[in-house]
Amino acid sequence: MKEEKLVKIEKAKKIIFVGDTHGDFSTTKKVIENYFKPEHKIVFLGDYVDRGKNSKENIDFLLEMKEKYPEQIILLQGNHEGYPILKFSPAEFWESLSQKEYQFYSQALPQLPLVAITKDIIALHGALPEIENLEKVNEIKLGSENWFQIVWGDFLEKDGEKLGIDFLSGRPQFGRDYFFKLMKKFNKKILIRAHQPDAPLFMFKNRCLTLFTSLAYKKERKIAIYNFSSKGDIFENLKIVRI
Repeated sequence: MKEEKLVKIEKAKKIIFVGDTHGDFSTTKKVIENYFKPEHKIVFLGDYVDRGKNSKENIDFLLEMKEKYPEQIILLQGNHEGYPILKFSPAEFWESLSQKEYQFYSQALPQLPLVAITKDIIALHGALPEIENLEKVNEIKLGSENWFQIVWGDFLEKDGEKLGIDFLSGRPQFGRDYFFKLMKKFNKKILIRAHQPDAPLFMFKNRCLTLFTSLAYKKERKIAIYNFSSKGDIFENLKIVRI
Protein backbone atom coordinates (compact mmCIF):
# COMPACT_ATOMS: atom_id res chain seq x y z
CA MET A 1 0.00 0.00 0.00
CA LYS A 2 3.06 2.27 0.29
CA GLU A 3 3.63 2.02 -3.46
CA GLU A 4 1.88 4.21 -5.96
CA LYS A 5 0.03 2.66 -8.88
CA LEU A 6 2.79 3.93 -11.16
CA VAL A 7 6.27 2.58 -10.36
CA LYS A 8 9.21 4.50 -11.79
CA ILE A 9 12.48 2.63 -12.28
CA GLU A 10 15.29 5.14 -12.36
CA LYS A 11 18.34 3.14 -11.37
CA ALA A 12 19.44 -0.46 -12.02
CA LYS A 13 22.08 -2.38 -13.91
CA LYS A 14 19.57 -4.74 -15.47
CA ILE A 15 15.78 -5.04 -15.35
CA ILE A 16 14.28 -8.50 -15.67
CA PHE A 17 10.68 -8.68 -16.92
CA VAL A 18 8.71 -11.83 -16.07
CA GLY A 19 5.39 -12.78 -17.69
CA ASP A 20 2.46 -14.65 -16.12
CA THR A 21 3.67 -17.31 -13.68
CA HIS A 22 0.19 -18.70 -12.82
CA GLY A 23 1.03 -20.97 -9.92
CA ASP A 24 4.29 -22.18 -11.50
CA PHE A 25 6.28 -21.89 -8.28
CA SER A 26 9.32 -23.72 -9.66
CA THR A 27 9.68 -21.19 -12.46
CA THR A 28 9.37 -18.26 -10.06
CA LYS A 29 12.09 -19.73 -7.85
CA LYS A 30 14.31 -20.29 -10.89
CA VAL A 31 13.97 -16.64 -11.91
CA ILE A 32 14.88 -15.48 -8.41
CA GLU A 33 17.81 -17.90 -8.11
CA ASN A 34 19.24 -16.89 -11.48
CA TYR A 35 18.58 -13.15 -11.61
CA PHE A 36 18.04 -11.73 -8.14
CA LYS A 37 21.10 -9.56 -7.51
CA PRO A 38 21.60 -6.27 -5.64
CA GLU A 39 22.09 -4.33 -8.87
CA HIS A 40 19.01 -5.84 -10.61
CA LYS A 41 15.31 -5.11 -10.46
CA ILE A 42 12.77 -7.82 -11.31
CA VAL A 43 9.37 -6.80 -12.67
CA PHE A 44 6.66 -9.47 -12.50
CA LEU A 45 3.83 -8.60 -14.87
CA GLY A 46 0.93 -10.09 -12.89
CA ASP A 47 -1.16 -13.29 -12.79
CA TYR A 48 0.59 -15.19 -10.02
CA VAL A 49 -2.35 -17.42 -9.10
CA ASP A 50 -4.83 -19.87 -10.72
CA ARG A 51 -4.11 -22.27 -13.63
CA GLY A 52 -1.00 -23.80 -12.02
CA LYS A 53 -0.80 -26.28 -9.15
CA ASN A 54 1.08 -24.14 -6.64
CA SER A 55 -0.69 -20.79 -6.62
CA LYS A 56 -0.55 -20.21 -2.87
CA GLU A 57 3.13 -21.11 -2.64
CA ASN A 58 3.85 -18.88 -5.61
CA ILE A 59 2.09 -15.76 -4.36
CA ASP A 60 3.25 -16.21 -0.76
CA PHE A 61 6.87 -16.50 -1.89
CA LEU A 62 6.56 -13.38 -4.06
CA LEU A 63 4.92 -11.38 -1.28
CA GLU A 64 7.68 -12.41 1.12
CA MET A 65 10.33 -11.37 -1.40
CA LYS A 66 8.53 -8.06 -1.91
CA GLU A 67 8.43 -7.43 1.82
CA LYS A 68 12.16 -8.16 2.21
CA TYR A 69 13.31 -6.37 -0.95
CA PRO A 70 10.69 -3.73 -1.80
CA GLU A 71 12.96 -1.75 -4.13
CA GLN A 72 14.17 -4.74 -6.15
CA ILE A 73 10.97 -6.78 -6.54
CA ILE A 74 8.08 -5.14 -8.41
CA LEU A 75 4.80 -7.03 -8.48
CA LEU A 76 2.31 -5.61 -10.96
CA GLN A 77 -1.36 -6.42 -10.83
CA GLY A 78 -2.92 -8.82 -13.32
CA ASN A 79 -6.55 -9.70 -13.83
CA HIS A 80 -6.19 -12.78 -11.60
CA GLU A 81 -5.19 -10.53 -8.71
CA GLY A 82 -8.35 -8.51 -9.32
CA TYR A 83 -10.79 -11.33 -8.63
CA PRO A 84 -12.35 -9.50 -5.65
CA ILE A 85 -13.07 -6.56 -8.00
CA LEU A 86 -14.33 -8.52 -11.00
CA LYS A 87 -15.18 -12.20 -10.61
CA PHE A 88 -14.21 -14.71 -13.30
CA SER A 89 -14.08 -18.45 -13.81
CA PRO A 90 -12.17 -20.69 -13.44
CA ALA A 91 -10.54 -19.28 -10.31
CA GLU A 92 -9.13 -22.32 -8.53
CA PHE A 93 -6.93 -20.37 -6.15
CA TRP A 94 -9.58 -17.95 -4.97
CA GLU A 95 -12.25 -20.62 -4.64
CA SER A 96 -9.96 -22.84 -2.53
CA LEU A 97 -9.30 -20.24 0.18
CA SER A 98 -10.70 -20.24 3.67
CA GLN A 99 -12.67 -17.17 4.73
CA LYS A 100 -9.67 -15.80 6.63
CA GLU A 101 -7.31 -16.40 3.70
CA TYR A 102 -9.74 -14.83 1.25
CA GLN A 103 -9.98 -11.74 3.40
CA PHE A 104 -6.20 -11.35 3.44
CA TYR A 105 -5.57 -11.85 -0.28
CA SER A 106 -8.62 -9.84 -1.35
CA GLN A 107 -7.23 -6.88 0.58
CA ALA A 108 -3.59 -7.31 -0.44
CA LEU A 109 -3.56 -8.24 -4.12
CA PRO A 110 -5.80 -5.49 -5.56
CA GLN A 111 -3.39 -2.99 -3.95
CA LEU A 112 -0.55 -4.02 -6.26
CA PRO A 113 0.66 -1.31 -8.67
CA LEU A 114 -0.61 -1.23 -12.25
CA VAL A 115 2.24 0.13 -14.37
CA ALA A 116 6.05 0.27 -14.25
CA ILE A 117 8.08 2.62 -16.43
CA THR A 118 11.68 3.38 -17.34
CA LYS A 119 12.96 6.04 -19.71
CA ASP A 120 11.96 4.02 -22.79
CA ILE A 121 9.75 1.17 -21.54
CA ILE A 122 6.25 0.89 -20.19
CA ALA A 123 5.30 -2.40 -18.54
CA LEU A 124 1.86 -3.61 -17.50
CA HIS A 125 -0.31 -6.70 -17.63
CA GLY A 126 -2.75 -6.19 -20.48
CA ALA A 127 -3.41 -3.07 -22.56
CA LEU A 128 -2.60 0.62 -22.31
CA PRO A 129 -4.99 2.93 -20.46
CA GLU A 130 -6.46 5.92 -22.28
CA ILE A 131 -5.23 8.69 -20.00
CA GLU A 132 -3.73 12.16 -20.49
CA ASN A 133 -0.29 11.26 -19.15
CA LEU A 134 1.32 8.47 -17.17
CA GLU A 135 1.07 10.32 -13.87
CA LYS A 136 -2.69 9.79 -14.16
CA VAL A 137 -2.09 6.06 -13.53
CA ASN A 138 -2.00 6.97 -9.83
CA GLU A 139 -5.60 8.18 -10.09
CA ILE A 140 -7.01 5.02 -11.70
CA LYS A 141 -9.69 3.46 -9.53
CA LEU A 142 -10.18 -0.27 -9.09
CA GLY A 143 -13.01 -1.46 -11.32
CA SER A 144 -12.84 1.58 -13.62
CA GLU A 145 -12.61 1.37 -17.41
CA ASN A 146 -8.89 2.15 -17.42
CA TRP A 147 -8.24 -0.46 -14.71
CA PHE A 148 -10.19 -2.96 -16.85
CA GLN A 149 -8.07 -2.14 -19.89
CA ILE A 150 -4.78 -2.48 -17.99
CA VAL A 151 -5.50 -5.87 -16.42
CA TRP A 152 -7.88 -7.42 -18.98
CA GLY A 153 -7.01 -5.81 -22.32
CA ASP A 154 -5.72 -7.63 -25.44
CA PHE A 155 -3.88 -6.29 -28.48
CA LEU A 156 -4.51 -7.50 -32.02
CA GLU A 157 -2.35 -6.92 -35.10
CA LYS A 158 -5.22 -5.14 -36.84
CA ASP A 159 -5.99 -1.59 -37.95
CA GLY A 160 -8.18 0.47 -35.67
CA GLU A 161 -8.31 1.58 -32.07
CA LYS A 162 -10.98 0.02 -29.87
CA LEU A 163 -12.01 -3.24 -31.52
CA GLY A 164 -14.75 -4.23 -29.09
CA ILE A 165 -15.12 -6.96 -26.50
CA ASP A 166 -14.22 -10.56 -27.32
CA PHE A 167 -17.43 -12.59 -27.08
CA LEU A 168 -15.88 -15.67 -25.47
CA SER A 169 -13.39 -14.13 -23.03
CA GLY A 170 -15.04 -10.80 -22.29
CA ARG A 171 -11.72 -9.04 -22.87
CA PRO A 172 -11.50 -5.57 -24.47
CA GLN A 173 -9.47 -5.60 -27.67
CA PHE A 174 -7.33 -2.87 -29.17
CA GLY A 175 -5.63 -2.39 -32.52
CA ARG A 176 -2.41 -0.89 -33.86
CA ASP A 177 -3.79 2.65 -34.22
CA TYR A 178 -4.65 2.71 -30.52
CA PHE A 179 -1.22 1.33 -29.63
CA PHE A 180 0.80 3.85 -31.62
CA LYS A 181 -1.38 6.77 -30.52
CA LEU A 182 -0.78 6.10 -26.85
CA MET A 183 2.88 5.12 -27.14
CA LYS A 184 3.47 8.47 -28.86
CA LYS A 185 1.53 10.29 -26.16
CA PHE A 186 3.49 8.55 -23.39
CA ASN A 187 6.80 8.96 -25.26
CA LYS A 188 7.80 5.31 -24.81
CA LYS A 189 9.54 3.03 -27.31
CA ILE A 190 8.50 -0.43 -26.11
CA LEU A 191 5.55 -1.93 -24.25
CA ILE A 192 6.25 -5.12 -22.28
CA ARG A 193 3.14 -7.02 -21.26
CA ALA A 194 1.78 -10.52 -20.54
CA HIS A 195 -1.82 -11.81 -20.20
CA GLN A 196 -2.46 -12.97 -23.78
CA PRO A 197 -1.12 -16.50 -24.43
CA ASP A 198 -2.16 -16.55 -28.09
CA ALA A 199 -0.40 -13.28 -28.94
CA PRO A 200 2.81 -13.34 -30.98
CA LEU A 201 6.00 -12.54 -29.10
CA PHE A 202 6.29 -9.20 -30.93
CA MET A 203 3.63 -7.00 -32.51
CA PHE A 204 3.45 -3.51 -33.97
CA LYS A 205 6.86 -3.30 -35.64
CA ASN A 206 8.51 -5.09 -32.69
CA ARG A 207 7.41 -2.43 -30.21
CA CYS A 208 4.92 -4.58 -28.28
CA LEU A 209 6.42 -7.59 -26.48
CA THR A 210 4.16 -10.21 -24.87
CA LEU A 211 5.78 -12.57 -22.34
CA PHE A 212 4.64 -15.83 -20.75
CA THR A 213 6.72 -17.43 -18.04
CA SER A 214 4.60 -20.34 -16.87
CA LEU A 215 4.42 -24.01 -17.73
CA ALA A 216 0.71 -23.80 -16.99
CA TYR A 217 0.23 -22.44 -20.52
CA LYS A 218 3.31 -23.10 -22.62
CA LYS A 219 6.28 -25.44 -22.62
CA GLU A 220 8.60 -22.56 -23.46
CA ARG A 221 9.02 -19.94 -20.76
CA LYS A 222 10.41 -16.54 -21.73
CA ILE A 223 11.64 -13.50 -19.85
CA ALA A 224 13.09 -10.22 -21.10
CA ILE A 225 16.31 -8.71 -19.78
CA TYR A 226 16.99 -5.03 -20.34
CA ASN A 227 20.54 -3.76 -19.88
CA PHE A 228 19.39 -0.55 -18.22
CA SER A 229 22.87 0.79 -17.47
CA SER A 230 24.01 0.66 -21.10
CA LYS A 231 23.90 3.80 -23.22
CA GLY A 232 23.16 1.84 -26.39
CA ASP A 233 19.86 1.63 -28.27
CA ILE A 234 17.01 0.00 -26.37
CA PHE A 235 16.40 -2.54 -29.12
CA GLU A 236 20.01 -3.69 -28.83
CA ASN A 237 19.92 -3.88 -25.03
CA LEU A 238 16.64 -5.82 -24.67
CA LYS A 239 17.16 -9.57 -24.85
CA ILE A 240 14.60 -12.40 -24.82
CA VAL A 241 15.78 -15.36 -22.76
CA ARG A 242 14.27 -18.87 -22.53
CA ILE A 243 14.44 -20.37 -19.07
